[in-house]
Parts: sequence; C-alpha cells; structure tokens
Amino acid sequence: MTDRLRTPAPDEARPWRAAAGKALYGPEGFYRRSEGPAGHFRTSVHASPLFAAAVARLLCRVDEGAGRPGELAFVDMGAGRGELVAGVLEALPADVAGRTRAYAVEVADRPPGLDQRIEWVAEPPGGVTGLLFANEWLDNVPLDVVEVDAAGVPRLVLVREDGGEVLGEPVGGAEAEWLGRWWPLAPEQGLRAEVGLPRDRAWAAAVAGVERGLAVAVDYAHLAGSRPPFGTLTGFREGRETAPVPDGSCDITAHVALDACALPGARLLTQREALRALGVVGGRPPLSLATTDPTAYVRALAGAGEAAELTAPGGLGDFGWLLQPVGTPDPLA
Repeated sequence: MTDRLRTPAPDEARPWRAAAGKALYGPEGFYRRSEGPAGHFRTSVHASPLFAAAVARLLCRVDEGAGRPGELAFVDMGAGRGELVAGVLEALPADVAGRTRAYAVEVADRPPGLDQRIEWVAEPPGGVTGLLFANEWLDNVPLDVVEVDAAGVPRLVLVREDGGEVLGEPVGGAEAEWLGRWWPLAPEQGLRAEVGLPRDRAWAAAVAGVERGLAVAVDYAHLAGSRPPFGTLTGFREGRETAPVPDGSCDITAHVALDACALPGARLLTQREALRALGVVGGRPPLSLATTDPTAYVRALAGAGEAAELTAPGGLGDFGWLLQPVGTPDPLA
C-alpha cells in the first residue's frame, strides 16, 4: 500500500470525496449509465421479490402507526431503475396502494416502461408521512479517506483518475473531530479510516423530509469498536469486486458507520432480524406438501431458498438496518 501511495505527484490528485463524486455522479458518471446498478452488482432487491414484499409490509405497519393518513408516501432513496419501488407498489394491498404516493429518488434519467404512478425525482420530497427507504444508498455517498503517515499523523488520501494515491494534508476541523469520536486511529503507519461525516449529514437531511413515519437505511455497516483497520473502500464492475478507480468505469463504495449516522431515537438491527420480524423466514416447507400439492411445494421451496439468501449470516443477512421513527412508534419493536 505504501509504494502505491508514492507514485503520483500531489498536484495530480484530489481527495477521494471529490474524485468519487465526479466518477459516480458527474455528467459521465457511473450512476448515470443506462444499465443501472443491477448491471454491476446484486442487491437484496435483485435477489428476491420477497424483499420488496417485506418492505411493503413495513410500509403497512407505518401506515397503521401514522393513523392511516389520506396520503401515504413511499420514498425510495437511490432508486436505481425503480426495481424496489415498483415491487413495493405491486405487493401492497389495494386499499393501501390507492393512497400511496411513490417517489423514486435518483440522479439518472427515468427508465422507460416504469409504472406511471411512480414520481421520478432528483431530490427527496419534504413534509411526507410514510416510509423513506434507503437501500444501499449511503455507501455511495462519497467520503474522504485518511491514512496514518510515518510520523503517526492522519492525512487525507489523494487519488488520481487512474487510481494512484498520495498522502495530502493532515486532517483537521470537523473531519478530525468526527474521527476522534467515531473512528479514532492509533499512530501506526498505514492504518486507514473513512470519514463518514458527509453520510451523517446526508442521512439527517433525508430524515428531515419525513414529517411523520419512519426512515430506514440498509447497508454494509460497521460499528464503533470493530472498525476495519484499513478501511473498506472498494469498487465493483460487471458483478466483480475490483480496485476503486475514480474514472467512471466502476462503482465506488465503502461500508457505512451506521452508528454515527443514527439520530436520537434510532435503532440498529441486522437485516436478518428485521426481515424475520417482517415474516421472511428460510424454513423448508413440509414434505407432505410435495405429495398433496407438488406445484405449491416447489414454489414454497424456491421462496425458502430466497429467504435464506436474504437472511444468511456472512451475507445479506448481516447488512445493517438503521430504523429512525419520526413521530410514530417503531413498527418493528
């Protein structure tokens, strides 16, 4: 890692936050491509329709907790190509679907053929009552990377468009305060951290748009006391993990310090815990069903396999769920 840091000259490089912001969301950025995220990596939404159905059940619980308002909002943050919001609308009971105003928040253009009930917006709406759901959104909010130098000083990591890195100025100000509180680094050369302050702010801004209801962030996560010593910054291209190169050719992602994002009253769960509370279980159907109704057995067996994938330890089941109730009871309590 140290040799790679010494290759480029400092004036050729920028902080990772700026470089990733352009690479992901600039005019030719990764997230503006027509194929969308599904062309490069698989999320819970793509793994099984059981995920959208569970989110639909969560929206129904939020609806009950909010007193069944005349208009119920579902806000899909970082909507990709609208797969989740479309699946949620399809899974809702007719009476709830008829009152639901659905928003897909995404920087890319609206995909053709999307359900016309879905409003395609670049920014989340404000003053809504309902559920804001951010599935693998925060991990793509760009942030700065820091590394401890030979003198034990945390410095910004600067990066060129080809991925080469060099150490920049010492970290100071609000970023240094964030590190001291949420990700303190020992004075050991080569240790890295990712400054989650932009994500804390992005999450707080998204939650502020919910007047009553629930905001949920689902993501790769880590918590204080178990931060990875060399960070988590990585890339994905065409279904494979790759080096994070900020040239627009790949996704650039880093796990989320969800405990730092949490506002007062929030609760952290694993996806396994959350989905089980919403009725997603991976148990094998009874063998007797294979005799009485073979078609139903095959369907139930497939569903059990998909549920097992969504809740698997060491996989999707370990994702963090940050639940932020706003003026209503916690629907998973």
